[in-house]
Amino acid sequence: MKNLGILLSGRGSNFVAIADSIDARRIPNARIAVVISNRTDALGSETARKRGLKALIIPSKGIDRESHDREVVAALREHNVDLICLAGYMRLLSPWFVQQFPRQIINIHPSLLPAFPGLEAQQQAFVYGVKVSGCTVHFVDEELDHGAIIVQKTVPVLDSDDEHTLTERILAQEHIAYTDAINVVLEAKFEVVGRRLLRLQK
Repeated sequence: MKNLGILLSGRGSNFVAIADSIDARRIPNARIAVVISNRTDALGSETARKRGLKALIIPSKGIDRESHDREVVAALREHNVDLICLAGYMRLLSPWFVQQFPRQIINIHPSLLPAFPGLEAQQQAFVYGVKVSGCTVHFVDEELDHGAIIVQKTVPVLDSDDEHTLTERILAQEHIAYTDAINVVLEAKFEVVGRRLLRLQK
């Protein structure tokens, strides 16, 4: 049984999708060992508690990055976490944090990376006028939205779309993509060559 650690800062819709996939055995042989938020008002923390999961709040406001990262890493290690899933975690992880868990941290981003990294990716895509957008699950490295890509899902940008409708349709694909990516990583049937993640034959 693999232990997942979820880091979130808000409502945690991707966390809920992961939890639902575990309950439905779409992610077999895994459990959520701990949910950690850096914000006291994160709705995802309350959702985790209602689901009977261990939920910790490790506030980041007014605390230097290294001290906060060390607290979070200590909590993840205490719960023997095998894979860390960022689910709307609105903090950049320090290089030190990333180095503690090589290829054990994944993130989801609402664009087809390397297009539109950073904040408000859906708005960036909409304003730019692309015809296809989507989402990317990738390993986290020391650079923003940069690590090797695990899974991508595409979403057509319709003429009738606005930023809200595009965001909602991308989010629906995020929930599918995250489950797929977690299974890829936990099965460990891949290798990374350069920037490319190659799935190995079963």
